[in-house]
Amino acid sequence: MTDLKKWKLLQSRLVISNQWCQVRQDEVELPNGKIIDDFFINVRPDIALVFPVTAQQEIVFVRQYRHGVGEVLLELPAGAFNPQEEMAEVAASRELTEETGYVAEKLIKLATLYGNPVKDTNYIHLFIAENVIKSQLQELDITEEIEVVLIPVAEVLERVLIGEISVCGTITAIFLGLEYLQKSKF
Repeated sequence: MTDLKKWKLLQSRLVISNQWCQVRQDEVELPNGKIIDDFFINVRPDIALVFPVTAQQEIVFVRQYRHGVGEVLLELPAGAFNPQEEMAEVAASRELTEETGYVAEKLIKLATLYGNPVKDTNYIHLFIAENVIKSQLQELDITEEIEVVLIPVAEVLERVLIGEISVCGTITAIFLGLEYLQKSKF
């Protein structure tokens, strides 16, 4: 049992609110009685992320430019969704198909995690999809230019270790996905 206490929310207001970004300014009282009047929170949609495995034991990755860091990155298919409007499994299936053209017959939940609980409000929902097949062309958003990359399961961990794959949610899904595949063999 812990003696840690939650902060008391005294006041909250949105200081930025548009379609792409919402930032909330909270005034909080800490357990020691001190008041912080400018604790900023990013109000973010949830993320659905998929570890898609083909029948040939290849993982379907996407390579795309990420403006926040100004780099082209290799990561797993993923996308934002509003959990009040769409179930995580539906969002994961949709994002996989839109970004890669692959479809999953079945998705299995690996975990639900916090991405950055210090400053962000959202969850990241991780799924594995086995025996995915290419069934259609990509349906990309205006901001997306995505290259689909197939990597054999046996090579994925090495790509993480050499830094070619460096996105936190993707790395977490890789480790959980590889563990799931290992256990499902027995």
